[in-house]
Amino acid sequence: MTVDIRELQQAFDDAELHADTDRLNALLADDFTSIGERGYLLDKRQWIDRHADFAYLSLTTTELDVRRYDRAAIVRCVQRSRATWRGEAMTLTVRLSQTWIELPDGWRLAGIQFSSLDPA
Repeated sequence: MTVDIRELQQAFDDAELHADTDRLNALLADDFTSIGERGYLLDKRQWIDRHADFAYLSLTTTELDVRRYDRAAIVRCVQRSRATWRGEAMTLTVRLSQTWIELPDGWRLAGIQFSSLDPA
């Protein structure tokens, strides 16, 4: 069965936008790691738990580039978002890279890394 990585990436964005922690738990690999734009690290639990203080108001992905390999895929894109962190409004424009891997029970997001861009 061929899995559409673009659909997985969209499912991840939708889960993020709606703070669907159950769906995020299913999409993220157990050893998932996020590298933030300032170098901080979040593991799977920390990533999911951040939704207690963080909420997206809007999230748009553009410039989507997917490179598929045997049992892995790299997704690169630009995301623009409006969000709140502990009640404070923020606007973000980032370039991000996602690493998806195929495990025995399906495809999972193993890592994500952000780089801030100037808002445009």
